[in-house]
Amino acid sequence: MTDAFDLLILGSGSTAFAAAILAADLGARVAMVERRTLGGTCANRGCLPSKNLIEAARIVHEAAHPRYAGLTPGTVGVDLAALVAQKDDVVRDYRAKKYASVAGGLTGLELLNGDAAFVDPHTVRVGERLVTGDRILVATGSRPTIPAIPGLDTVPYLTSDLLDADEAGRLADLPASLAVLGGGYIAAELAQMFSRLGSRVTVIARSGLLRGYEPDLGRTLAEVFAAEGIEVLANARVDHVRGDAAGVELSIEQAGAGRIVRAERLLVATGRTPNTDTLGLERAGVAVDGDGFVTVDPRLRTSAAHIWAAGDIIGRQHGSQMATPVGARQGRIVADNAFADAGKAFDGTVIPRAIFTDPPIAVVGETEAEVRARHHPAVAATTPLMYVPRAGAVHKTTGLVKFIASTIDERVLGVHVIGESAPEIIHEAAMAMKFKAGLPDFVDLIHVYPTMSEALKIGAQAFSRDVTKLSCCAE
Repeated sequence: MTDAFDLLILGSGSTAFAAAILAADLGARVAMVERRTLGGTCANRGCLPSKNLIEAARIVHEAAHPRYAGLTPGTVGVDLAALVAQKDDVVRDYRAKKYASVAGGLTGLELLNGDAAFVDPHTVRVGERLVTGDRILVATGSRPTIPAIPGLDTVPYLTSDLLDADEAGRLADLPASLAVLGGGYIAAELAQMFSRLGSRVTVIARSGLLRGYEPDLGRTLAEVFAAEGIEVLANARVDHVRGDAAGVELSIEQAGAGRIVRAERLLVATGRTPNTDTLGLERAGVAVDGDGFVTVDPRLRTSAAHIWAAGDIIGRQHGSQMATPVGARQGRIVADNAFADAGKAFDGTVIPRAIFTDPPIAVVGETEAEVRARHHPAVAATTPLMYVPRAGAVHKTTGLVKFIASTIDERVLGVHVIGESAPEIIHEAAMAMKFKAGLPDFVDLIHVYPTMSEALKIGAQAFSRDVTKLSCCAE
């Protein structure tokens, strides 16, 4: 005996909830299957808990390193157990209000807990229960990638799951030393967080920090890390890992020379892997690529006409990115297409992204290398934040803003910022790009003085003027 639903959703993160809410509004009976904790990665072990602890670490650092002459450095004691406990409270409260309560208020939604696997194109087994979906959305997200390094499977290591509030693998004690394997945004955020809380941190990156972003962003962050005592071993290859609960030892090769890195704990942050390998997608006729990402068309439909996929499990197809708001947008598109025959396609042209290091990073659009690769005539300009009045006033001049613009019509193709408030000001650039604004539009817009958002106006002015010779608010 099977239970039938109009929409069967595998996963319970932002993608799943966006689809469930709209589908329920359209009168569908919906089932949502979750194998771990309601709310998915972002709420439980990703965005929310990491930003909570990163902010706490910033407070500790700023107390010890005041930016103003006349302020005496202070020491903020760190009780990691208490810090983790308050983070857990925030996560549980958020999960209760934004996920459990929302789910409880949706008519016709049933939550199912357990491992899901397809039996046939319309049927999924959840534990001992069989459920069917007239339409199905696969939104099972991703998990930390574990690289194939000799010895890694024999030593204890951490992943970003250490941030989880209610599962094994979480970290309760602050390690005296930490080796971070990886150079991406997760590795960067957590490396700085642990360093500021009191760990001695070594980052081991296969290339440099933030590969794939504008190079100036990674270079600037590397300089900040060096100033804060975080060692970054770039262009390093790990040959072997050994150790036990007392500590780990990594044998690495860098610039043709061998080196041993020792630390109390190891954090593996080398990317994300789609959660598709245990779903039995082949039994549903759903195709995946060589890395396990589900193949979809621009309307997010898979190779099976009644099955859609969205969120992390589609990777970078059609301009998608692994980010919570991207998944939410896609979930709504799926429900609209599945129940209203809307024919909507996902547009990944303008997706602002942020990295919550200090200084933070935010980007939207293409890098200069990406623009050049498609042979679009363009010009770029980079402006240090020292020329932004607000940055000087608050002693936060580390950073830059880089614009890439078309030489055909001055339309802005990409904006890349590292510096104070970057995740907030990037939305102005994103909105401008959404409506195909050009450099003159940034220059003509009157900005509040003094704000960090003026970096965008000044960055646009840099194409035609020497911004070192501008007075405050000068046009």
